[in-house]
Amino acid sequence: MKNPLDAYTLQARLAPAIVAGAPAFAFAAIFLSFGSIGLPHLIAGVALIVLFGLFSDVARRRGRAIEPLLIGKMGGLPTTVLLRHRDPNYDERTKADFHSFMSAKLGDPAPSSEDEERHPQAADEFYARGVAWLRENTRNAKKFHVLFGENVSYGFRRNLLGLKAPGFLLNATIVLVCLSILWARWPIDQSNGFDGKRLAVVTIALLHAAYLELFVTEEGVSEAARTYARQLLLSNQSPYFGKHPRTLPPPRKRASRSRAPAADQPK
Repeated sequence: MKNPLDAYTLQARLAPAIVAGAPAFAFAAIFLSFGSIGLPHLIAGVALIVLFGLFSDVARRRGRAIEPLLIGKMGGLPTTVLLRHRDPNYDERTKADFHSFMSAKLGDPAPSSEDEERHPQAADEFYARGVAWLRENTRNAKKFHVLFGENVSYGFRRNLLGLKAPGFLLNATIVLVCLSILWARWPIDQSNGFDGKRLAVVTIALLHAAYLELFVTEEGVSEAARTYARQLLLSNQSPYFGKHPRTLPPPRKRASRSRAPAADQPK
């Protein structure tokens, strides 16, 4: 049975939920007295656990929902894009190594540059199958800890971006509630700690909204996706897969000579 609180769930799903719902912490805190622990603290704690549990599930769902749009803007899955002959990010020698590794694992020949140009969809399907093999065989977080870290980083950014709109809605709700209470108690009493806490929560919510707007972006998710894709492809060099033959470039043709080479010289 899979651990519901594994490292990926905590860092890529629950962490975005906590970040997106941070103003709820501050909002709940103003109604509690921390001089003694009692039933209100228990109720608030349970409510926050439920809230962040829901946000964690929403993070996963929203992250997956926006993923196709992001992939489309990147021209396809970053791994597929990097494997294409026409993509300039890797030289032909490195791509040939990637292709030969996948060809050996899949038992099918890799598409040549001409094949890719004539049948781009078939070439992308080969790359997708090769990447799927790599992904399934690199799930061990201990053996492939660098790859796991990049996967967590991508999952965190993607899921947090998915929570951007719900985060704005939560901020707006908290600000409206706090301002409504302050309006009902107008004028504001600076000596009243309760009023001061509500003003602090409004400030936190506004700063949090600014953070979501400025730093939780599609560009950040795309950057994390490309970094993960590069690390996934480079994992083919892992010693856990053993040695695989490197694809060498074709030998250069020698200039013709008037005299045939001696029998003991290489031809």
